[in-house]
Amino acid sequence: MTQMDYARKGQPTPQMETVARKEGIPLEDLMKKVAQGVVAIPANINHQSLNPEGVGEGLRTKINVNLGISRDCLNYEIELEKASLAVKLGAEAIMDLSSFGSTREFRRKLVKMSPAMLGTVPMYDAIGFLQKDLGDITVDEFFKVVEAHAEDGIDFMTIHAGMNRKTAERFKKNSRLMNIVSRGGSLLFAWMELTGQENPFYEHYDRLLDLLHKYDVTISLGDACRPGCIADATDAVQIEELVTLGELTRAAWEKNVQVIVEGPGHMALNEIAANIKLQKKLCHGAPFYVLGPLVTDIAPGYDHITSAIGGAIAASAGADFLCYVTPAEHLRLPTLEDVQEGIMASRIAAHAADIAKGVPGAGERDKRMAKARQKLDWEAQFKEAIDPEKARAYRASSAHDGHTCTMCGKICAVQTINKALAGEKVTLE
Repeated sequence: MTQMDYARKGQPTPQMETVARKEGIPLEDLMKKVAQGVVAIPANINHQSLNPEGVGEGLRTKINVNLGISRDCLNYEIELEKASLAVKLGAEAIMDLSSFGSTREFRRKLVKMSPAMLGTVPMYDAIGFLQKDLGDITVDEFFKVVEAHAEDGIDFMTIHAGMNRKTAERFKKNSRLMNIVSRGGSLLFAWMELTGQENPFYEHYDRLLDLLHKYDVTISLGDACRPGCIADATDAVQIEELVTLGELTRAAWEKNVQVIVEGPGHMALNEIAANIKLQKKLCHGAPFYVLGPLVTDIAPGYDHITSAIGGAIAASAGADFLCYVTPAEHLRLPTLEDVQEGIMASRIAAHAADIAKGVPGAGERDKRMAKARQKLDWEAQFKEAIDPEKARAYRASSAHDGHTCTMCGKICAVQTINKALAGEKVTLE
């Protein structure tokens, strides 16, 4: 049975117990949310190393790290290093977007070593796995790839089931600056154009759900028509697909398959909150997963920042899951250093949003940091820092008197007030 099956039967699972303990909420409350579908616990029955996490209403905002093998960068060890780094730095999810080479061998290694929940986009893998031209792939072969990913232990899969013929026609009638920027969505659109057939994951959606249910794989309903630039945001094509995703969400829940819905990639600041509310309404409160959104198109090399700005706003408005973006976005496959920068930016955005939306306990660490700063207790500050190593390195990189930093030195406001309140002499020498 799936986590949703158990929740609807009122039977707690070890995964639910772990999530309730991590989030500091009553198990009964969590079970109700899983039963309703507003919280998902992606937990494939074959992912034995998983340390489960919950995604959804009232829980901490989670972050995802993308990695994987490509034809141009075929280095398995580096990608496994990225996965280890992601776990070390606190990412709750890793998506393997491999599209070339020994993808199954790499995927199985990830499943074996990763306590983070794992996601994939089977459509990326289809051409390399099957070693066929796109137009020659059959419906059964698409499902063969999905089942291979499920069998290997993948916890959630991005499936672009909303890119059906109706959505495709809407796209062709409504011009966009960036057309379709989703790799999976573009491949399915091209396959439909080449074959004249309906999207197999839409046409045979019940078959897909039965397969996912068998392994308790959460379906992450991909947004094939997400905006790839500010100008394309909140257009008719995006909304057309979103309506379909809402229908597919309800159909999945009817079969007790957990759902996450994916959202926009590029969007102006003033449109983000409304988009989150619209998605939650049309998709019945299902957990919402966003790529950024990036709030400007002109910052290549700094898109971890543009993404973090949008992600903080999105999560504070109700998004539940942030896909990290690195400084290498739009430019190249990220390095280990890029991965670290992207994770930290996303973690900051997620934490800031959790404070804003009042997630229980979210602000406690900030209070401890404030107390440590008030006491000029540097070790305590490093302990609370989101990146202790970087904070410690910055502190150690310049000369100081041991109490204050070199920004203020003797005229440190904290030190001055502490001495004044204690009745001590304040000297500036």
